[in-house]
Amino acid sequence: MARERAPDKPAPEPADERSADGQALSLGCLSNLLGYHIAQAAVTTVDLYERHVGQPFGLRKVEYSLLMLILANGPLAPKRLAQALALSAPNMSMLLDRLQARGLLRRERSQIDRRSQNVVLTVEGGQVARDSAAAAAPMEQALYVRLSPAEHGMLIELLRKVAQR
Repeated sequence: MARERAPDKPAPEPADERSADGQALSLGCLSNLLGYHIAQAAVTTVDLYERHVGQPFGLRKVEYSLLMLILANGPLAPKRLAQALALSAPNMSMLLDRLQARGLLRRERSQIDRRSQNVVLTVEGGQVARDSAAAAAPMEQALYVRLSPAEHGMLIELLRKVAQR
């Protein structure tokens, strides 16, 4: 019989949030809700992404992620991309169609299994991928300065655990 783990002590409530008029606002049960804090961090990161990458390159976050995966790995099967991005096959097809219409990628027959296709960056797609990756560097720096190197590494590790499928 497995031993039950004693519940962890709730984390101490962080300093009260202050409104513009200086009034304290208790977060109550939100103080310890992981989803709440992830959502709050997402507000900051999405805003930075839109300013540095999204608007300048006309790329949605999932489109940027797809380009980065192909840039890092070379040609990939749509199924592998869908798994990595947690997308359904129909959503992946729509995403690939959209990027192909922009001239950023193409589908080509696999040299290993001629029945399947791989997704490949076009010359233009490779350039957009490299340029948008470079534009993301100051965005990451703006986030990185808020954390020590150890905290940054720990946050990445913890978020990977939370996102495990």
